[in-house]
Amino acid sequence: MKLCRFQPQEFDAKPLSRSTHESHPHARAGIIEGDKIHEIHGELHGTRERTGNTWPLDRIKFLPPSAPSKIVCVGRNYLEHAKELGNDVPAQPLIFLKPPSSVIAPEEPIVHPRISHRVDHEGELAVIIARRCYHLDETESVAPYILGYACLNDVTARDLQKLDVQFTRGKGFDTFCPFGPILETQIDPAGVTVETFVNGIRKQSGHTSEMIFSVDAIIRFIAQVMTLEPGDVIATGTPSGVGPLVAGDVVEVSVGGIGTLRNPVIAAQD
Repeated sequence: MKLCRFQPQEFDAKPLSRSTHESHPHARAGIIEGDKIHEIHGELHGTRERTGNTWPLDRIKFLPPSAPSKIVCVGRNYLEHAKELGNDVPAQPLIFLKPPSSVIAPEEPIVHPRISHRVDHEGELAVIIARRCYHLDETESVAPYILGYACLNDVTARDLQKLDVQFTRGKGFDTFCPFGPILETQIDPAGVTVETFVNGIRKQSGHTSEMIFSVDAIIRFIAQVMTLEPGDVIATGTPSGVGPLVAGDVVEVSVGGIGTLRNPVIAAQD
């Protein structure tokens, strides 16, 4: 099942929560069937009761498919990516956070900050949480806690990441977490391709079967540390081939069975 959050195009669909001087209509949620969205009451992790309203796909703007309280990322979860950056393979999931303020929608611009001279793309499979999750029992399935999956770009100021050692600044700039455009509920998270294209040229190509830690292991590990809330996002790591983005580029992250997340890159403005 394909789910999404959206705004009809008759509204001014500017980036959400970017300015205290702007107001936006409440984000709508829906089920995609064919070329239409069937609007539902409430959020995607609710009962999904249909309102009776439908919207053509060519008359809406996709929003991020959840409004997370946190984005938990897994670093170095593909062997070849760890090697390309000269890092050891972690013995357990290496987790870090991106702030909710880094989230943008598909087609919204990634802003290249002035203080970084190397901003990289990192295409990933994202997991969206369906219900509160904390300290899972060893015999308990993680499946009921997964709402679905999306494409995500873990944009990274690589020079600042290396300078700081820890990841907060290099990963945390506004616009550094595009994800979407839809949420797919029925893929096998261990059986899809993850690819990144810059200006139409493929830069990354991997398969989630190559992940060092599975989605199941990642969720259990994170839930030992922090409570995952409905709508929270887990970025599961990037395959090898990460590389720089500059103003004027268009970057696309494609995940098999889900679709393609597309964002332009612009320079920071005064």
